[in-house]
Amino acid sequence: MKVERSVTKNNIAKTLPAQKRVPAWVMPAVILGVIAVDTFAAAFSFLFAFTVREGDPIFSSTAWAWSKDFVPYAGIIYFAIPIRIAMLWYQRAYRFSGAFSYTQEATKVFKAAAVGSLLVVAWAFLFRGGFAFREFSYARGVFVLDFLIAFVLLGVLHLGLRFIQSRFRMRGINLLPTLIVGTNAEAGQTIKQLGERRQLGYRVIGAVDSCGASDKDLRVFVAETSVPIVGKIDDLADLIRDLEIQEVIITDNTVASEHLFESMLQIGRSQRVEFRFAPSLFNLLPQKTSVEQIGVLPMVRLFREPLSDVQRFIKRASDIVISTIAIVLLAPVWLAVSILIKLDSSGPIFFRQERVGMDGRVFLCYKFRTMAANADEQLHREAYQKNIGGESDANAGNVTKPVFGKVKDDPRITKFGRRLRRSSLDELPQLLNVLKGDMSVAGPRPPIPYEVEEYDIWHRKRLDMKPGITGLWQVSGRNRLTFEEMVRIDLFYIENWSLWLDLKIILLTLPAVLRDDGAK
Repeated sequence: MKVERSVTKNNIAKTLPAQKRVPAWVMPAVILGVIAVDTFAAAFSFLFAFTVREGDPIFSSTAWAWSKDFVPYAGIIYFAIPIRIAMLWYQRAYRFSGAFSYTQEATKVFKAAAVGSLLVVAWAFLFRGGFAFREFSYARGVFVLDFLIAFVLLGVLHLGLRFIQSRFRMRGINLLPTLIVGTNAEAGQTIKQLGERRQLGYRVIGAVDSCGASDKDLRVFVAETSVPIVGKIDDLADLIRDLEIQEVIITDNTVASEHLFESMLQIGRSQRVEFRFAPSLFNLLPQKTSVEQIGVLPMVRLFREPLSDVQRFIKRASDIVISTIAIVLLAPVWLAVSILIKLDSSGPIFFRQERVGMDGRVFLCYKFRTMAANADEQLHREAYQKNIGGESDANAGNVTKPVFGKVKDDPRITKFGRRLRRSSLDELPQLLNVLKGDMSVAGPRPPIPYEVEEYDIWHRKRLDMKPGITGLWQVSGRNRLTFEEMVRIDLFYIENWSLWLDLKIILLTLPAVLRDDGAK
């Protein structure tokens, strides 16, 4: 049976009413409801902070009015409530369409609460109620408590709201109608990810043939993705209008820019559509550039050094603080793991292995021992060589084959060592390497010397920064990634480093470990 290149718009449109779309008035009503709750939370946090810090009544006991003690603060609360709502709006905390993450949501609330509190303090100490209370001294503790209470309360409310939203999305509600432009491998991967993770908030309506693929290729694509081909790239604007598309994800980087520009012009501003580009990992380009002028010529300069002196200082300081706190808090875990290792097998508690650090410097990397003492490393070396060479039997998606330098059912691993690896607790001693300065908390994966011997020239760029206990490679798929993909991600991390990126990676590492995301 021949698969048609495109499905008629009428047939596709018939499927839209059955896709659990909520009426148009529902989301504005939800947003107003959330704003109302946030308004109450902002008022409560300030009033409660005043009560705890001052211990005075808020309302007068003789009339329906503020108490004498609270009057100087009354002008502040009138400013504090709207400014908190405004900051939440500015941080897009009331945007309930598209993808979200709990980490990003907590960050939004923190930024909104912090900036809002700074503005409230500026209002209180600079304006002072229109100089009516110029001689009055506001209690600083009230503002500190207000910030803490507001952050916790608003954080719990918004994270809880996102959890409820994800439950609705799993039932097919609150999903954006999405069109995929492309029928390549990246398109299939994007469709699969959006389908498996419906909590991201996207419903793929169909795909657009962007390159004039053959009927055979389209049949394979439809069979593999269960997504119809709804048209060609020339029909993009009509498809967006007729199918009421709100998101267009372009996975084919060969699509001519004039096609997209013309589609945007034809759609106009009446229909809000987001265009996104989903580049392959193999197309990541350095983004840290600066524009300089040489004579009368503007020049774009790529950063030759991954981090400036200030950035290196910030990263090193954060490494020392985080690793010190982690070692102190996890001391009981270290003790328990050490005892269990000794009970499980004979040999030392720690395993030391040469790794290659920044600029090719070799250092001893510490880990809890997970293998039998004096285990032969030849099997491990062969697995790395296959993975770097891109051989077919090193397919990262096949858990029965060597993956990312690891071997399935490795006979050298002890019984307790296998559990350590699954939980990633065997990497805890690397915190000592962080304190010594050989490693960072977040960074590229630390390679082994015989792995580096197999590197191409461009692979060595990942040695421009200290290796990390965790990294972007770990939270982006861990050992399911091929070696080439891992290198691309490491280079992307180096070019785009920021303290916020490190914190985000650290926060995302724990759930990646807890769900056993490829650590086997």
